[in-house]
Amino acid sequence: MTGTVAVIGAGQMGTGIAQTVAQHGMNVLLADIDLATAEKAVAGIEKGLGKLVGRGKLEVADAEAALAKITPIGDYAPMKDAALIIEAATEREEVKKSIFEAAGKVLASDAIMASNTSSIPITRMANYSPDPERFIGLHFFNPVPIMGLIEVIPGLATSDETTERTKAFAEALGKQVVLSQDEPGFVVNRILLPMINEAIFVLGQSTAGIADIDKGCRLGLNHPMGPLELADFVGLDTCLDIIRVLYKTTRDTKYRPAPLLVKYVEAGWLGRKTGRGFYDYTAETPVPTR
Repeated sequence: MTGTVAVIGAGQMGTGIAQTVAQHGMNVLLADIDLATAEKAVAGIEKGLGKLVGRGKLEVADAEAALAKITPIGDYAPMKDAALIIEAATEREEVKKSIFEAAGKVLASDAIMASNTSSIPITRMANYSPDPERFIGLHFFNPVPIMGLIEVIPGLATSDETTERTKAFAEALGKQVVLSQDEPGFVVNRILLPMINEAIFVLGQSTAGIADIDKGCRLGLNHPMGPLELADFVGLDTCLDIIRVLYKTTRDTKYRPAPLLVKYVEAGWLGRKTGRGFYDYTAETPVPTR
């Protein structure tokens, strides 16, 4: 895919996508609710690239070249020239709907609109776009510059051409592609979130403590992170949103959210981003909170 890529949502996922795309030589428009927010996100990307340079993992010239390809914007109008528009907003369907409707007004006649959703049905969201044939799921994994996987999820109306162009774009970023049908949670989260949710049930029922649950999965399953560590990294609010989508979409009780997960989110203990989740991140070394 050639041309400019627009990314809507300058949070952790959106900035990661923007940085990755720019590092692979493509021009990026990074948008958020206003220009100031987008500019702050670009400053964050610059800081992150600087850390990579400091660690010897990136050349100064490459960092500068990548940063030069990212333009912060505060509205949709500049996206009229984009070949691909990627929505990377919060995992709330009503928010995504408003984005697709607004971006659809400037979507070029041959451009693709994609959602970075981790669970919401693509076929349904395609109805919020001007052309469902050019709408697709493009699920990146966090942290985007490091993780080597992208899920590509065509909806029922997505054309074969759109799917092939999207796969080619993902591969041009140096990623491996998993093609998933439009089923709840797709492939990875359909497997991952029930595991995280069950780990929280195990904790809530006092079967084991946080440290032992994570140690058991790291050593017994050979996972690099325990499920509660991973939940904190993803964000407990995001985990809850995804498991609720799975439960609401399938009505299968195996996806019922763990009550303790709901309580943590209600308390504002969302993981690393708030400094507290299943671990306390205010200390130099994270420690379990219970």
